[in-house]
Amino acid sequence: MQETPQQYTQRILGYSEGKQPLRVQQATARKLSALTRRLNKKQLTRRPAPGKWSIAEILAHLADAELVGGWRLRLILGSSGTPIQAFDQEVWAQTFNYSRRNPKASLEMFRVLRENNVALLKSVPKGLWDNYGMHAERGKETITHIVRMFAGHDLNHLQQVERIVKGSRQQS
Repeated sequence: MQETPQQYTQRILGYSEGKQPLRVQQATARKLSALTRRLNKKQLTRRPAPGKWSIAEILAHLADAELVGGWRLRLILGSSGTPIQAFDQEVWAQTFNYSRRNPKASLEMFRVLRENNVALLKSVPKGLWDNYGMHAERGKETITHIVRMFAGHDLNHLQQVERIVKGSRQQS
């Protein structure tokens, strides 16, 4: 059963509960690199189960999500109350061929975009953290909320990658 936008939000925020969101975000690329550094192409592209993404697909998703996140942050900071379009991650995964994307290139794109987005956030005056966008599915989302969501999103996918890596080591 597909989760509702509200259930998704609660689940993702649960991952970042009690953590410092910008620190989580700053560490994610380094953690992903350490987790995947010694994996071969077969390990990076193996799906853990039917309908579940491989590490390569997760990395491609993270790169695209970071691109979207950076755009949303900039829209909201420039115009509080702006509409935010949702996107279907499954459609993107298929349309943009995540299963065939180079995982190292995806991780590098994620790293560069993330560094830029974190630098932007560190330069934002405190008062602008209350700026918000109106997400098409989830409603009002402030910069503060989005930063927490991205930290939770990172932790969710880091756990998925850790499980896949552990499973691939057990199969070796």
